[in-house]
Amino acid sequence: MRILSWFLVIAGVFGLIGVRALEYRIFYDPFLSYFHEADKNMPFPHFEWGKLIAGHLFRFVLNLFFSCLILHFWFKNKQWTIQGAVLMLIIFAITLPIYLYCIYDRFDTGYLFSFYMRRFVIQPLILLLIIPMFYYRKKIMQK
Repeated sequence: MRILSWFLVIAGVFGLIGVRALEYRIFYDPFLSYFHEADKNMPFPHFEWGKLIAGHLFRFVLNLFFSCLILHFWFKNKQWTIQGAVLMLIIFAITLPIYLYCIYDRFDTGYLFSFYMRRFVIQPLILLLIIPMFYYRKKIMQK
């Protein structure tokens, strides 16, 4: 059973890599190339609000699924998996409106601020904080 768990953790990691690798093909996000160029003088891209929000929600759901797969089979604790999912959902619920406001404001709030808000929306960065947090919790509970 231990080998199956590690296989599923690795599958989750490859799933996250796949989401990132296929981002240009499967998600509607005209800001991918805008931020990839890192040119503040580049014209602001034309976009459709509904498609943009739906694309971010779809990407979040995929990232959440693969992140939960990693958490569940790494720590083998259903309650922690649920807590991790709720934490990721809270972070997304906070950062998405901020990022959407940055878009509405045409990034006048700051290019770098908008860039990093976008990172929290489209990347599973919170997973990099949750895993050490759960390791620490596990270590504390073993004492």
